[in-house]
Amino acid sequence: MKINQIIVVTIGAFLGIQQISAQSEALTSSPYSLYGLGVINQTSIGKFNSLGYSGIGIKSTYELNNLNPANYALIPQNSFLYDIGVTGEFNNYSNTSDTEEKSNVNFSNIAFGFRIAENFGVGITMVPYSDVGYSLLGVSSNIEGSTNSFESNVTGLGGLNDIKLNVGYALIPKLRLGLSASFLFGNIEETESFTYNATAFESIEKTNYSGARLGFGLQYDVNEKITIGSTVQLPTSLNGNLKRSVNKSLSGIEITVEDESSDTVSDFKLPLELGFGMSIKPIEELTFSADYKKNFWTNTDQSENIGSYEDQDIYAFGLEYIQDPTSYKYGQRIAYRVGYNYDNGYLAISDEKVEGYNFTAGIGIPTSRGTHSMINLSYSYGSKGLLQNVLVKENYHLLTLNLSLEDIWFVKKKVY
Repeated sequence: MKINQIIVVTIGAFLGIQQISAQSEALTSSPYSLYGLGVINQTSIGKFNSLGYSGIGIKSTYELNNLNPANYALIPQNSFLYDIGVTGEFNNYSNTSDTEEKSNVNFSNIAFGFRIAENFGVGITMVPYSDVGYSLLGVSSNIEGSTNSFESNVTGLGGLNDIKLNVGYALIPKLRLGLSASFLFGNIEETESFTYNATAFESIEKTNYSGARLGFGLQYDVNEKITIGSTVQLPTSLNGNLKRSVNKSLSGIEITVEDESSDTVSDFKLPLELGFGMSIKPIEELTFSADYKKNFWTNTDQSENIGSYEDQDIYAFGLEYIQDPTSYKYGQRIAYRVGYNYDNGYLAISDEKVEGYNFTAGIGIPTSRGTHSMINLSYSYGSKGLLQNVLVKENYHLLTLNLSLEDIWFVKKKVY
């Protein structure tokens, strides 16, 4: 299959999966997806999901590293790398008076990369950028000009997708530079329904967002055991457009009160994001990684009805052990991984930041000795929020399956 055919098929599959997911089931059920663009996806692809989502400074030759575009310069000649992922999530939500459990299974990523010239690699990564999936029951509202009130049910569904072009170039053997260009798009649909005086009302507001973003990356090999890296995501604004429709039903007869009226909404601003990372191999079999990210949300001057956006700090750590990736013995080629991630949050509600943490673990199972293909299984246990004020405590279990595959191109087989 030619490169352009693979690109078209992959993008088509991604968009099809996303459309089906948006129509059938939310990618998240977190109550914190009520705010802004929803819950912003902090996960990664492939093996990095089990390394605490660290990897800015990791040299990854045979597995795609979407955390730093500079790493694409390491893709070997004649190798076509791709990664397909699916995620299952089990959530437990609790406040001071109630507890609720939810679960879902969804697509998580499609990515591929290949070398186009010496020291020059390119790839495309497609992941959910944010997820929305909340449900509010029995929301009490007053009728304007009256002492009467009514209760409504509000649901939100949708999210944004991120299609990113990554380019990496090795300026010298030890120094790699990277460029990423993202196109973000998607919609958030909020439905409010209530009944008053035997008349049922339903209001649907669908907000579409789209925009582009540039990023840069760098990796430098200090020596054979230490690599450092850095990334920058430039601030940008996502254009918003709102479409609204209102229907009412009386005695089973539905009447359209307002149909697809359009309105502009304020652009949503994404902040400047800086990342720094390093990896150390104290021995050949062991790799330790550590990342720090700073997202400057305060500079966006945005706020929510009951909260505000504040600067975000993320710390990530990972550890990987492989006895011998080139061994003839299958057991010696299995990779074992653990990690930890702490996020102090970017949303403050009632002066309390919604912080979170998670522990990760995983295993990389080789599929064959002829290639570097891996089946990567990752597990994460995390927690977010606090049981105080109006906050909800969210505990979750996340299981991710990634097929991280390598295909060899343009190599003639020897005939004996």
